[in-house]
Amino acid sequence: MVTTLRAAGAQDASAVARILIDTRAAFMPYAPAAHSDDEIREWVAHGLVPGGGLIVAERDGRIVGAMATGIGHDGAWITQMAVNPAQVGHGVGSELLAHALRTLPRPIRLHTFQANLGARRFYERFGFVATVFSDGRNNEERCPDILYVLAAPSHEAGDSCQLQAERPGHH
Repeated sequence: MVTTLRAAGAQDASAVARILIDTRAAFMPYAPAAHSDDEIREWVAHGLVPGGGLIVAERDGRIVGAMATGIGHDGAWITQMAVNPAQVGHGVGSELLAHALRTLPRPIRLHTFQANLGARRFYERFGFVATVFSDGRNNEERCPDILYVLAAPSHEAGDSCQLQAERPGHH
């Protein structure tokens, strides 16, 4: 199935919000919602989409995934990543993350909940390394989380760059 990635526009806000809401309900029942569904819809429409850095994945004309990124003083960040629960395991998340790896400078950072074992395995397959485990006091849900980092490529002798070896996921 062909997946098209493109920058999100105002017309995509409703679909992106639905994916964020559905993904949380399906895969993160342990994390109390910090915002109502209406608040999420409002934030997506008036904050996330206009803020830029939001990529959507489409299949057959339907949005099936979304990823928000940004650049900070400490490198690039993936701030949101969600795939329609019915599309999980069908390559949508891998295509979104591959896009981030091609377009963002390293290091690339992201947070995920410690209890989100599927996300942890997913990011580790792409070479992200868990660097900081927290008790959750700094996130809205107050759930223990992890800071993952994909380091900058290491430089070998000469001008060639070698990516750091990917760490296989723990199954």
